[in-house]
Amino acid sequence: MPEISMLSVAVLSNSGSNLPADALALVRDYQRASKASATVRAYKSDAAAFTAWCDGHGVSSLPASPETVAAFLSHEAAAGRASSTIGRRLAAIAYAHKLADLPDPGAHETVHAVIKGIRRRPDMEIRRKTAATAEVLAAMLSHVPPGLAGKRDRALLGLGFAGAFRRSELAALLVSDLTDHADGLRVLIRRSKTDQEGRGAEKAIPHGRHVRPVALLRDWLTAAGITDGPVFRPISRSGRIRAEALTDRSIGDIVKRYAGAAGFDPAAFGGHSLRAGFVTTAAERGADLARIMEVSGHRDPRTVLGYVRRANAFKDHAGSGFL
Repeated sequence: MPEISMLSVAVLSNSGSNLPADALALVRDYQRASKASATVRAYKSDAAAFTAWCDGHGVSSLPASPETVAAFLSHEAAAGRASSTIGRRLAAIAYAHKLADLPDPGAHETVHAVIKGIRRRPDMEIRRKTAATAEVLAAMLSHVPPGLAGKRDRALLGLGFAGAFRRSELAALLVSDLTDHADGLRVLIRRSKTDQEGRGAEKAIPHGRHVRPVALLRDWLTAAGITDGPVFRPISRSGRIRAEALTDRSIGDIVKRYAGAAGFDPAAFGGHSLRAGFVTTAAERGADLARIMEVSGHRDPRTVLGYVRRANAFKDHAGSGFL
């Protein structure tokens, strides 16, 4: 099959062959809208990888047998894929089969056993991105050059940290989502990883005295002359600001670049580092769990408690008073 055709076939396979093209197109649009755009992009990549592997081994990708899925996941693990990537590959396969009204091969015990074995391997530990704490962020900001692109990058790093934003949230941010307040800025998150229905949530961004995220953002918007549309945009080599938004991958690359410039390993950083950095810094400085979650938007306190435990691993060590 050609690239991503596995998902394309799945979208249409249960739509009814006698329906007119415009009706099929509408079905396709709503099926795609059921997942966040970043998830759909990732699923397309995963489906393409699975389809290519199946084609290379002469087996069907849709429908796929449990043995085929188990063999593919085993291949991915042997190739050094992260556990999270393998889990997302499996989710993409399940999604394609669901759209095609086919049984999920990943629900079979054979696949469950393979996934369990992959996760128990010592070399498949969770690969967390390094947190860009307040100190790390300060070092990164000190290496941002002057100029228009520098203003954008300062604003992106500062706001991303101050609001514990996901990179997809920064990429989707519009000027119309920003509301001035005497104490800072209110930012509307129209849709997020934990809000797939688009109910929306608001974050408060204080002016601050150290990072000064609101001032950095205003400096960028004023210099760029941006009054509507995407907040963070690509800039051409000639210095022209483009109309579209930065992609979430580009945002991750920007974080990596300044981490490397500040003397850190860029491979250990990514778009998630700003979010993790806020939560970690807040935990280190004794912020209340509920207050941290108000900013980060985490739904599960156990996730935040993981950051808190890592941040306070030495300060709260049982042997700190006698070792």
